[in-house]
Amino acid sequence: MYTLYYSPGAASLVVHWLLLEIGAKHELRKLDLAAGEHKRPEYLALNPHGVVPTLLIHGEPVSEAAALVLHLADAHPNFGLAPEPGSIERARYYQWVLHLANTLQPAFRTWFYPNEAAGEAHAEAAKTRARERIEACWEHIEAHLAKRGPYLLGPSVSAADFLLAMLMRWSRNMPRPATDWPQLGALAQRMKARPSFRLLYEREGLTEWA
Repeated sequence: MYTLYYSPGAASLVVHWLLLEIGAKHELRKLDLAAGEHKRPEYLALNPHGVVPTLLIHGEPVSEAAALVLHLADAHPNFGLAPEPGSIERARYYQWVLHLANTLQPAFRTWFYPNEAAGEAHAEAAKTRARERIEACWEHIEAHLAKRGPYLLGPSVSAADFLLAMLMRWSRNMPRPATDWPQLGALAQRMKARPSFRLLYEREGLTEWA
């Protein structure tokens, strides 16, 4: 039994999606970020950083979306969302999850909150640089998929593709969204065709990028 603290469309989306994909029994606790519910003492007791997601695993709080992606794939191995431990494919899987979490996701943080990164005087420059970094990531992933796709690890979907799809969704209103790249666009369509994605949208009340 899991309990997920989430906000629709936020970084918690990939955790919610994987819980649905694997059919794990779970409860949802929605947080209104605009109302500051993630900064209230009762939530900060679970997640001192005041961000989503937080997942209660056997009642114990664990955070960081990428860490939860890795954990859920390992905790439910029958779904084949992670390669065999110790294999070269496992190393590549870690490589992609960490690349997405350490390179691409922080660039989105700067894109959405440029003042936070650079201050008001340099916000536009920060946003321009963030867009360049995001598009460079799309170029890199597009080239990889063209050579070794159709998924990040080749012929089979992995948990890394769920994380990638969430980040692609975040680009939907950018001047050049991820789906402008053919291989990425095709991967997005495959991921959105999964029954778990449709259920995710229903549960979170989402409509954009359906």
